[in-house]
Amino acid sequence: MLKKLCFGLVAVALLAPAILAQTVDEIIAKNVAARGGADKLKSVQSVKSTATLAMGPGMEAPGMLIQKRGNLARLEFTIQGLTAIQAYDGSHAWQVMPFMGKKDPELMAADEAKEVEEMADIDGPMVDYKSKGNQVELLGKEKMEGTDAYKIKVILKNGDVQTVYIDADSYLEIKEETKRTVRGSEQVYEAAIGDYKEVGGVIFPFAIESGVKGSQEKQKLTITKIELNVPVDDSMFKMPAAATPAPPKMDAPKN
Repeated sequence: MLKKLCFGLVAVALLAPAILAQTVDEIIAKNVAARGGADKLKSVQSVKSTATLAMGPGMEAPGMLIQKRGNLARLEFTIQGLTAIQAYDGSHAWQVMPFMGKKDPELMAADEAKEVEEMADIDGPMVDYKSKGNQVELLGKEKMEGTDAYKIKVILKNGDVQTVYIDADSYLEIKEETKRTVRGSEQVYEAAIGDYKEVGGVIFPFAIESGVKGSQEKQKLTITKIELNVPVDDSMFKMPAAATPAPPKMDAPKN
C-alpha cells in the first residue's frame, strides 16, 4: 500500500506542471471573456484614451494615448503648457521631452523603451502570450484588500517580469506589479486598477494609481473618454526628423 502511495505521489508531481499550465490558461480565458470576449477584443483595431494624470497636489497633466493594432502607440501629455510625446512604431521607441530641455525627437534608451513597447500591446501580454514569446505561471491565490485574487507571473519577451492579480469573482485585473531594470537599477512598479466601464462591448479600467512599490508617492490616472476604431494614420507613430537649425545670417559685404 505504501509503495502504491509513493508511486501515486510521483505521478502527481509529474503531472503538476501540466495541470498548472491548464489552470493558467483557463484563468486567462475567463479574463478575456470578462473583458468582452476574444472576438470583441480582436475587432478593436485602435483605441484612443483621453485622460488626466494627477502627479501631486494641484499638479495635473492632461494627456492622450492612441494604440493601434500592429504594436503601435503614441502618448502625449502636457505639463505647464509644454507637450511631451512618447511613441512606438513597431520597432523603435522615441520621445520628445520639452520640459527636460529636449525639443527635438530622439530615440529612447533600450531600458526606457520597454515601457512604451509594452504600452503598444493593445490586447495585453496574457492574450495570445505564446505567439508573443511571453511566458505565464500561476503563483496561487491570495487576498488583496479582502478580495481573493489569482496571482499570475508573466515573463515578457523583452525580459520584464509582471505579476498580475486577477479578481477571483470578476476575473478582471485589480493590481499589477512590473519589475524592470532602468539605467542599471532594478525597480518594481505597482499599479492598482479599477473603475471598469463598458465601451463598445469591451470592458476597460478608467482609474489606475501607480508608482514605485513601497513609495507613498503615487500618480493617479483618470480616464475620461475611450474611443474605439478611430481612423489613425501610421505616420503619427513614426519619429519625425529633428528640426534643422537655420544657417547663421551673413553680414552684407561692405563696399
